[in-house]
Amino acid sequence: MIITTTAIVEGSPVRQYIGVATGEVIMATNVGRDLLASFRDLVGGRSKAYETKLREAREAAFKEMTQDASQMGANAVIGVDINYEVVRQGMLMVAVSGTAVII
Repeated sequence: MIITTTAIVEGSPVRQYIGVATGEVIMATNVGRDLLASFRDLVGGRSKAYETKLREAREAAFKEMTQDASQMGANAVIGVDINYEVVRQGMLMVAVSGTAVII
């Protein structure tokens, strides 16, 4: 399945617009990871633990959106938008959406 943030796939015109495909994931972090991240915040540097968790959440949200589009009969999702949010301390949300199409 083709997934793109652009409104078109060059060389592949949209034959049919099907609908909006979405994927949402909320992931909790753990206390050990929170403590490590807090320490990193104090001394500077990147928090690999949070970066890894965020990457996992994003990949899961994309997988969910792709499955949603596939169930609708699409072979591509265009105009994809990615949103990140902290729901509450220790809870990360990633939401992706795009237009399911047939190209």
